[in-house]
Amino acid sequence: MSDAKGAGSNGSGNGRFLNPTPMLDELESGPWPSFVTGLKELAERTKKPMLRGVMDQLEYSYQTRMGYWKGGLVTVKGYGAGIITRYSMIRDKLPEASEFHTMRIQAPPGLHYKTDTLRELCDIWEKHGTGLIALHGQTGDIMLQGIEADKVQECFDELNQNGWDLGGAGAGMRTGVSCAGPARCEQACYDTLEMHEKVMKHFVGAVHRPEWNYKFKLKFSGCPNDCTNSIMRSDIAVIGMWKDSIQMDADEVDAWVEKNGMEKLVNEVVNLCPTRAISLKDGGIEIDNGNCVHCMHCLNVMPKALSPGKERGVALLMGGKSTLKVGFNAGSMIVPFKKMESEEDIEEFIDLADEIIDWWDDNGLDHERLGETIERVGMKQFLDGVGLEPSIDMVTKPRDNPYFKTKY
Repeated sequence: MSDAKGAGSNGSGNGRFLNPTPMLDELESGPWPSFVTGLKELAERTKKPMLRGVMDQLEYSYQTRMGYWKGGLVTVKGYGAGIITRYSMIRDKLPEASEFHTMRIQAPPGLHYKTDTLRELCDIWEKHGTGLIALHGQTGDIMLQGIEADKVQECFDELNQNGWDLGGAGAGMRTGVSCAGPARCEQACYDTLEMHEKVMKHFVGAVHRPEWNYKFKLKFSGCPNDCTNSIMRSDIAVIGMWKDSIQMDADEVDAWVEKNGMEKLVNEVVNLCPTRAISLKDGGIEIDNGNCVHCMHCLNVMPKALSPGKERGVALLMGGKSTLKVGFNAGSMIVPFKKMESEEDIEEFIDLADEIIDWWDDNGLDHERLGETIERVGMKQFLDGVGLEPSIDMVTKPRDNPYFKTKY
């Protein structure tokens, strides 16, 4: 394979569809499941030449220590985004891998599917593309990986007729992501599913037709557990929050202690509270809610005994992003608490998001995320620009390295 031989052939000559890939084979030898095994199984079952070509090119990349994919532009009618283009720079050596485009498909709020819907999606994709699917990337999309440009429109038309839509890509609104919320989780402080649907319907034009300086992401987590990883990966993180005291069921606390023992209560609940807001009292616990930082640890350990307070809503953290060009940002706490109980509350959030995006689009540089713009021009200018009053509850600079956590 050092000279890319075998590409475009009918296999290795031993009755198998795939060509030899000794370096990729090494990735199957470890203790964990390997993506190589899955690719091999799919290629041998479907006999799609594109899959064979992609594996040949990956083998060649490992040998030469170079990547050979380049971008381009592939779209469907009326859309300017949603398809990630991949053209090979060595198509003369490996013609079967000359194209390998990815279609991003928007997932439903909370990632709720019916089995027949998923089967339908798989059948359409295997008909037009490779059949290779990734569920889900940090984008929140269903990633349909491997299709040629001349088949994209026909594939999209069939997907769209069955209720699916392309996700975001490029310099525009990206696909929204929400946790299961009140559908399955007792910790949810607002309806993540309803908010996700209404907000993304408002921004649907910006998803399909990019028009900003760079990408913008919204994620919706029902509680501070942040199961969508929104604080670290979205420009506006909508986190479920409560304003009053944690609710405590004394009988359930007693039942938990009886089942698990006082030692476990001390070691795994009281001692692990980051602000020492929990103390022992009369064989149970007492919570100093004034010092509670809503870390969710005690609620996760004792979900029947403890639950979020009754006055619920959301907190808005802004400016989060993962490492790309200028390092990592965690979202800054901008709105510590906001009610989110009605359609009017959602509309108020949408109006605020529009203000923020307009300010960022006017003041941001090319390829600059919201957090980077705030950092460059200053928090005061940002708050003045979007009409938010400064508050002592705002956090300008949270811990900005998620890979290191100091001891309290």
